[in-house]
Amino acid sequence: MLLYPLYASVVAIESPSKVDDEQWLAYWILYSFLTLTELILQSLLEWIPIWYTAKLVFVTWLVLPQTRGAAFIYERFVREQFRRHGILRTKHGNKTKDGHGAH
Repeated sequence: MLLYPLYASVVAIESPSKVDDEQWLAYWILYSFLTLTELILQSLLEWIPIWYTAKLVFVTWLVLPQTRGAAFIYERFVREQFRRHGILRTKHGNKTKDGHGAH
C-alpha cells in the first residue's frame, strides 16, 4: 500500500505526462481518507472479519495501472463532492449559477 505508490509517485513527478500525476495524487487523497476513516472507526472495523481483506482488494484496485482506480474514484465521486460543497472551483475560478464549481 505504500512502497509501490511511493515509487510510482516519484516516476510520475519526473514524467512529462499529467495523467500519471492525477492517478497518484488521487491515490494519496483516497489513501489518506481511508486511513483517517480507519482511525475513527477502528473499534467498529475490528468486528468485521473481512475488513482487512476487503481493504487489500480495494487498495490493489486503486493502485493497479490497468484499472486506474484512484483516478476513477476521484473523477466520479470525490471531485463532484468537493465542487458541490464549494471547496473546488473551475480552473478559471468561475462558479456555476448555483454558486458552486462547474460540474
